[in-house]
Amino acid sequence: MAGGWSKDGAEQEQIENTLDDAVQRARHQLPRGESLKECDECGEPIPEARRQALPGVRLCIDCQVKADKKQSSFSGYNRRGSKDSQLR
Repeated sequence: MAGGWSKDGAEQEQIENTLDDAVQRARHQLPRGESLKECDECGEPIPEARRQALPGVRLCIDCQVKADKKQSSFSGYNRRGSKDSQLR
């Protein structure tokens, strides 16, 4: 049910684009490679159990919690040319 300047199916396309963006962002954040023995941020040792559980881990638990809190402030709205984004 498109209206105005939007084409048919525009709403579904925007939903799919939002989901695709979220999946790409999540994949980009997955750890890769060999785990570090010391945290990239603070230099504290990363426990062996964490390194084995999460291959490619780069942060200790405390620094990971801080990074996750920063990430949670991300807005999940898709702003690809939507009318909403042009009005704000």
